[in-house]
Amino acid sequence: MSASSVRPQLVALATALRHFHSALLDVAKSDHEFREGRIEGPFALYSLVMNHPNFQWLRPLSGLMATLDEVIDSKEALTQRNLLDVQQALGLLMGGLDTNFADFRAGYARAAADPKVRETEARWRALIAEQGGSAEVPGTLDA
Repeated sequence: MSASSVRPQLVALATALRHFHSALLDVAKSDHEFREGRIEGPFALYSLVMNHPNFQWLRPLSGLMATLDEVIDSKEALTQRNLLDVQQALGLLMGGLDTNFADFRAGYARAAADPKVRETEARWRALIAEQGGSAEVPGTLDA
């Protein structure tokens, strides 16, 4: 696989993950507003996302997306290894083995019934499958 074909795949995955993150954020925002009252504008939301415990569970996905953006923006040639790294990172995040991401998985479980979350998750999982990974367990390659 050439570097010229890897970058567009990573860009597509980054876009799909941004939509997934946005859907999760919408659910977290709604939950927060139900408990705490209306959030007054985008700057108040930004402050809450950065500082409030109700949004802390989203940070591992935010960090993964920031790292993915750095990889995409790098001047180095991209390879299949870059795709595998993202798939493995998603596998750690979404799988049940790494206890460091238990808060993320708990927040995701609360949001998983939301139609927008399901739709956007299906999209990034489909991209993983198209790239040769497993849509069921991100980070494992189909043999």
